[in-house]
Amino acid sequence: MNLIKELTWRGLIQDSTPNLEDYLASNKVTAYIGFDPSSNSLTIGNLVSIIILKHLQNYGHTPMALIGGATGMIGDPSGKSEERNFLSEEVLKSNQEAVGKQINNLLNQSNALKIEIVNNYDWFKEMSLLNFMREVGKHIPINYMMAKESVKRRLETGISYTEFTYQLIQGYDFYHLNQHFNCNLQMGGGDQWGNITTGIELVRRKSGKEVYGATTPLITKSDGTKMGKSEKGAVWLDSTLTSPYEFYQFWVNCTDEEAHRYVKVFTFLDEDTINNFTQEHQKEPHKRILQNTIAQEVTKFVHGVAGLKLAETTSDILFGKGTIETIKTLSEASFLQVFQGVAKFELKRALLQPQHINPHSGGGNILEILSEFSGALSSKGE
Repeated sequence: MNLIKELTWRGLIQDSTPNLEDYLASNKVTAYIGFDPSSNSLTIGNLVSIIILKHLQNYGHTPMALIGGATGMIGDPSGKSEERNFLSEEVLKSNQEAVGKQINNLLNQSNALKIEIVNNYDWFKEMSLLNFMREVGKHIPINYMMAKESVKRRLETGISYTEFTYQLIQGYDFYHLNQHFNCNLQMGGGDQWGNITTGIELVRRKSGKEVYGATTPLITKSDGTKMGKSEKGAVWLDSTLTSPYEFYQFWVNCTDEEAHRYVKVFTFLDEDTINNFTQEHQKEPHKRILQNTIAQEVTKFVHGVAGLKLAETTSDILFGKGTIETIKTLSEASFLQVFQGVAKFELKRALLQPQHINPHSGGGNILEILSEFSGALSSKGE
């Protein structure tokens, strides 16, 4: 199986340029995906791009990750209904470092082919407006830019010159990487097709070279919502924002419909293994075999074996399968993390004195203790 066939059966190809499959079958390429540093952590929506880079790596191609230090200062209008707010340079710099570290940790987990991480701020910081107009603006006609879906969708509500020219900046990224890193394939989410084809056109017009592009469908939840940073209930890859337990539980609690899609998209299990798990799941759906498989595989990939063990231990404790001995194995930090995202209530210290909790003192005082939980129970009757 070649890379395109692999990605296709997993549901990870939406659009692609002609002859891409044949080209990849006979050539080892350098391919890149861009990451927007609009936050200090990636989400499971971005995880799809990480997984694409990992598949490229597994098939012997050279993956590159581009951190949008320059493009992040402007904001991509693709998929957006209104102008994005600017982030300060200080926040952007912090976000770039955090996102770069996450990508490095996820893709450089072994002695395999290392991933190159670049930042487009490095080649834009010294470029003047006049140089940009001569180097880029001269080569892409206005009518070509106006035809892009990301622009047409915004014409009624309004689009600034800043966001209108975003596609030129991303297009120049592809040209720069092609010139300096021999990068000849750009991949991204389905909403990036317009920006990717602008880059392909710019490379063709400036150097005459043929380069390629492909996009991945935006992976959504069963209710149709995206998995992005701006969405309510975003699931972050940073364990301080979404604990390994919460991360694990997200996958455990996905629907059967989602599980059948997610097991192909978010795991590296081969087709035969996935088919076997799917058949087992269909025989005994109440066991949630697919959901548990996804939770284990994805949590281990993002948070490592230790993160997976913590998530499973946490689940056992919270769902009544754990023991006092299980709890004693946790460090203080892990113990507190177990209860991250779980409702907590303060209890008056005086109520924990022996006369209140001694089972031989006549009993009944557990009601007094429970009724003292601030906001938990309104009365002893409850």
